Amino acid sequence: MQIILLEKVANLGNLGDVVRVKDGYARNFLIPTGQARRATEKAVAEFEARRAELEKAQAEKLAAAQALGEKISGKTVSITQKAGVDGRLFGSVTNFDIAEGLKAAGFDVTKQQVRMPNGPLKTVGEHPVTVALHTDVVVDVTVNVVGETD
Repeated sequence: MQIILLEKVANLGNLGDVVRVKDGYARNFLIPTGQARRATEKAVAEFEARRAELEKAQAEKLAAAQALGEKISGKTVSITQKAGVDGRLFGSVTNFDIAEGLKAAGFDVTKQQVRMPNGPLKTVGEHPVTVALHTDVVVDVTVNVVGETD
């Protein structure tokens, strides 16, 4: 299916690009989330009429993400979990827990934005995690997992 992108999509294209994707990806993800439209002649004409407005909105999103990224970059988030004597956690620290820790610190981050390269954290200590605030803004955060013993 051919679609026109209404915003920048990672590994796919930039605003205004007409790309071919699988039907399911377009129907189930890109179109419902407002990131794309079917590339019909009418839709392309509407997009060209609204192009300046969409570019301005995307620039504002990018500027807001960069400002938030500067504040978050290098921060350390402490999370307390129950742990055994050997330093392994009973359970794990997930992207949801890290997002909640960042929200408690005053940063508006969703769990989908937290990238954990090695999966959930299962040991006590400091772990590097990335936060993707925008497709162009990715910052590093340190998560300090503190063990709590009974």
